[in-house]
Amino acid sequence: MDGSLDTIPATGPATEISVPARSEPEIVAQRSLKSSIGCVGVGLHSGQRVQMTFRPAPAGSGIVFRRTDLRIDIPARFDHVAATRLCTVLAAADQPDASVGTVEHLMAALAGCAVDNLLIEIDGPEVPILDGSAASFVFLLECAGIVEQEAPRAAIEILRPVRVEEDDAFVELRPRERGTAPGFDMELSIAFDAPAIGEQSFAIRLAPEAFRQELARARTFTVASEIAGLKAAGLARGGSLENAVVVDDTRVLNPGGLRMPDEFVRHKLLDAVGDLALAGAALRGRLVAHRSGHTLNNRVLRALFADPANWRPAPAALPGWLSAAA
Repeated sequence: MDGSLDTIPATGPATEISVPARSEPEIVAQRSLKSSIGCVGVGLHSGQRVQMTFRPAPAGSGIVFRRTDLRIDIPARFDHVAATRLCTVLAAADQPDASVGTVEHLMAALAGCAVDNLLIEIDGPEVPILDGSAASFVFLLECAGIVEQEAPRAAIEILRPVRVEEDDAFVELRPRERGTAPGFDMELSIAFDAPAIGEQSFAIRLAPEAFRQELARARTFTVASEIAGLKAAGLARGGSLENAVVVDDTRVLNPGGLRMPDEFVRHKLLDAVGDLALAGAALRGRLVAHRSGHTLNNRVLRALFADPANWRPAPAALPGWLSAAA
């Protein structure tokens, strides 16, 4: 439910924050869950109560959403993204009305915890928002147990810069800098008119420990003056101060305040992690973005895979992975 970055002019001084890269070992084996685990919650936009269950999946199967009420499977891939207004919505290729919305926080948790293969059973049209962050999903994954599988982990190496932009917002994927270890480095900045948010920036190397500590707890947010319009449009029906940060001018309306001073930019980076996880495999390279959102995040993946010269499998491709993009 993040407020739009594409329409709010930048004001105020920037807060520059940088997180040093962590020296975590490269994950080279595919991973899934040891056992199944589930939860029940409310969709942020639909307001519907939904039940969701994570089930282990075999190596090479990827992340798949199963609408149990419709008996339809929807692969978690960029080319199945059907809508990006205030959230990312996946839909079945041959049945666009069969969809799953607000997948970005869950996808971020899966990417942040390096879970490659999972069947996600859900009986409604939207992933439950829970507390508005990815922390609850990380907790569920760790309770179920994450296990390695006997297959190498696929990765996508970015070979040349790919950039998409709209007005002064942009997202760019770049090859990793010379001399840096394989991985995915991310830098993102935001700019909001609301003084409570202002301008912030954050940088991180994506890895499980760093994701859990630096991004997972950052919650979705909105501006109080926009809520009535969202609800009139049929959105944010399940939103509350228990699952979103709400700001009004200089004030944060949540009784507990922020979880960290720069929670807003951290959440936008969390969103980017989730949206880019729809590449179908771990990215290797660098992200640089300013005032990005779900639309540009999806557009940059489509641009990346539009030209085979932009990327290559690394270190090894598995049969069938990312076949739709290759």
